[in-house]
Amino acid sequence: MSGKLRVLEVNKAYYPHIGGIETIIRQYAEELGKTGGFDVKVLVCRDDRGGMRREKVNGVDVTRCGSLGTYFSCPLSMQFVRKFREMAAKSDVVHIHVPFPLADAALMLSGYKGKVVVSWHSDVVKQKKLMLLYKPFMHRLLERADRILVATEGHIIGSEYLPGYWDKCTVVPYGIVPEEYRKTVRDGFLEEKCCYRDSVKVLFSGRLVYYKGVDVLIEAFNDVKGCELFISGAGELEAELKARVKHSEIEDRVHFLGFLPQKELRRAFADCDIFVLPSVERSEAFGIVQLEAMVYGKPVINTSLPSGVPYVSLHGDTGMTVPPSDAGALAFAINRLADDRELREEMGEAAAERVDKVFNEKIVIERLCGVLSGKL
Repeated sequence: MSGKLRVLEVNKAYYPHIGGIETIIRQYAEELGKTGGFDVKVLVCRDDRGGMRREKVNGVDVTRCGSLGTYFSCPLSMQFVRKFREMAAKSDVVHIHVPFPLADAALMLSGYKGKVVVSWHSDVVKQKKLMLLYKPFMHRLLERADRILVATEGHIIGSEYLPGYWDKCTVVPYGIVPEEYRKTVRDGFLEEKCCYRDSVKVLFSGRLVYYKGVDVLIEAFNDVKGCELFISGAGELEAELKARVKHSEIEDRVHFLGFLPQKELRRAFADCDIFVLPSVERSEAFGIVQLEAMVYGKPVINTSLPSGVPYVSLHGDTGMTVPPSDAGALAFAINRLADDRELREEMGEAAAERVDKVFNEKIVIERLCGVLSGKL
């Protein structure tokens, strides 16, 4: 025996699958392994058809189980249930990332008696029919859990389910590595795309889907002066959003950048003056993109969702928070920051400092280690 704490990380998918939760789990698995005190294994389902596959990914032992397909955003795999039982029996801590109903079922059927830590990333918001079936199993998982990790206190307050388990909840924020971001050369990536000299550059980054509120942002821009908007991302609403821009005759002030690779996206963050996250539904549980703007000293305009979003960038300190779906309030906030460079710089400095003190990966991993080892 190595003396290391054996941790099984459980989720739907793993890198190179692209997603916020997948990025977080990769961070956990790789960084826990580097501490020397943990033996980490990852159990997920395959993104594609095929049998079980085991592989090393950046030094992490990853098992990908075969799947019969995805239903209500959840993979279906009997192989996963069997493999969970086998791998959990050899683990000291099972760390489950939810929502993931298959993992709930696998734990219940496994007979596992060891420590269970649940990372609650968000409530199930869109799949209302699924919740009718899933709710009893979800409560059973929360009752079984030894600790429930949330990224902000807002995840508890805004949840329909977590307040009843408050005594089990521990805040472990999501984190980034500031030094990696600040290597980016500030080369006028957005400036060169502006149509007007001295425009204040406003950036949005994210999928173009219903809960991101980009339609509200475009509506707000009809009343914004002296700014140009840059929209980074792709998604099912792209054509509709472009049509809105054309109808409003603001094509000279709104630029669609499409999907940007990491290097170019960081150049965009570094060059913007204001970052906006106009999300309208609590499906937006945190918004890591806020950190990616804040680390470069950019003020953030976000929305007062009942989730972790307004706990990341703080109203009046690192940016401004407006009601969701309120185009008028959003336009006011953009104009307020656009008209006051000194205020932008003051809030931007506070934003960068908040990332260093609260959302630095080193601090996050230390806290996670404390929870898994029973010290927190």
